[in-house]
Amino acid sequence: MCSLFLLLAGCLRQGVYHQVETGQTLYRISKTYNVEEAYLARINGIPNPTQLRIGTRIFIPGADRIKYVPATVPRRTSVAENIRAKTIVKSKPAIKAQAVSKPKSIVKATTRKKVTYTKPSKAIVKLHWPLRGKILRTFGQSGKGGGKGLEISAQEGTKVSAAAAGKVIYSGDGVQGFGHLMILQHENDVFTIYGFNSLNHVKQGQFVSQGERIASSGRPPSGEGGRLHFEVRIGKKAVDPILYLP
Repeated sequence: MCSLFLLLAGCLRQGVYHQVETGQTLYRISKTYNVEEAYLARINGIPNPTQLRIGTRIFIPGADRIKYVPATVPRRTSVAENIRAKTIVKSKPAIKAQAVSKPKSIVKATTRKKVTYTKPSKAIVKLHWPLRGKILRTFGQSGKGGGKGLEISAQEGTKVSAAAAGKVIYSGDGVQGFGHLMILQHENDVFTIYGFNSLNHVKQGQFVSQGERIASSGRPPSGEGGRLHFEVRIGKKAVDPILYLP
């Protein structure tokens, strides 16, 4: 497993995550970063590029920094917002006069009352099962890989899907005991590892979307029945995949 750790430790990030803001479209984002709109939609699992939600994190492959994307869609205000805005404007002088006549104690109390927002903690990416089958070995149970992942039963040749969108940082058979092995890098320093494959369908350096076929399952070199070795790592630390799967 030493070589596996070296692969994880030595991988380089090539891409950034752009968070969609009000008025930004996938088309304008793609033009700003010089990446095809259809490609961005595919690798980020966006079924309808015209319905891009504010706050969505878009992975931009190849980018080395987050760029400014101008808003091209005007913000729509509701009828209720317009009425509220007009009411505030009309009543502004009265509010101002009232504020002047307030005792100092009330003014201080009003000033101190501020709405604060707690910055959300770093969330792991949402993972999907790479394939469905009986769990032959659970996380922490002895077996190939030192119990650092799951072993999922599967007939040879079963489709192995990417658990999340990301970049292929390793695809080959150079790690002893894992057959054809694949490692994907995702956002928030998350990695997924797929071992015992009979064949890998994507190459190192490629970007894949969630659910895309990346390999065909095989069997361990030890000769045991068909299965997939699946790991989830946050940085170098292996975690129980069950905690992050639906």
